[in-house]
Amino acid sequence: MATLKDNAHLPVFHSKEAIRSIVANWRESGRTIALAPTMGALHDGHLSLVEKGRRVCDRVVASIFVNPKQFAPHEDLATYPRTFEDDLRLLAAAACDGVYAPDAAQMYPDGFQTSVAVNALAAPLCGESRPHFFGGVATVVCKLLLQVRPDVAVFGEKDYQQLLVIRRMVADLDIDVEIVGAPIVRHTDGLAMSSRNAYLTPENRARAVIIPATLAETAEVIGAGSRPSAAIAAARARIEAAGVDRIDYIEARRADDLAPLVDGDDAPARVFAAVVIGGTRLIDNWAVPRNGNP
Repeated sequence: MATLKDNAHLPVFHSKEAIRSIVANWRESGRTIALAPTMGALHDGHLSLVEKGRRVCDRVVASIFVNPKQFAPHEDLATYPRTFEDDLRLLAAAACDGVYAPDAAQMYPDGFQTSVAVNALAAPLCGESRPHFFGGVATVVCKLLLQVRPDVAVFGEKDYQQLLVIRRMVADLDIDVEIVGAPIVRHTDGLAMSSRNAYLTPENRARAVIIPATLAETAEVIGAGSRPSAAIAAARARIEAAGVDRIDYIEARRADDLAPLVDGDDAPARVFAAVVIGGTRLIDNWAVPRNGNP
């Protein structure tokens, strides 16, 4: 059953039966449907997914579900920001047509045993430091796609590895949906928008801008012909000098399959980083410009 918020006028659906019913009604009326999956604590980056969905489809559903299966026991599931009422107001203002907000019992009922694994694409980068993560992401996204049954699902390029993992899963499992990427949305100082930015103290927030600044410079010098190995070594030294807690990785990889970018390789590529500052793990990536294209 849908819940209608007083001043938002935004229907919220808590069961797969309810969201399937409204989507089926829209489709019978000739409408196309986009899904913008989120874990809530929304910011302009999330809202850009809704806006992208609106440009490519007639109706947009945002999902809000903090997925326990993508958190390890030592990670921040219990403290992850939850701002549901504020999220609804933001989504209503962004002209979202409905919100799917299942609880854990709806997503993972008693007896649930199945998991989805995308092996090679999930192995490097975040897959090394968070080996549980992409299995949890692939499983919940597979369920969301099958529950909502959208024509299009929109994912942000800040989580670029996740975007590739989801595209591979959809292709491999013959799920009838188009996966669309949305550009990274950044603050004016370059830091990629993230719900976890709220954890940063003002001092650490100021320190965090070293990440996008270094990635942008590194991508530029690789695009200009510098050896990736040398450029990455310089980037690592620059970020370490900023006084971060640790660098999980900073690497240059091919944009299509995440294979390491070796010296002399001029394929489309990105520079990826995961850096911990003040106990907060931040990820970002930057496209390497090729042949005058950003």
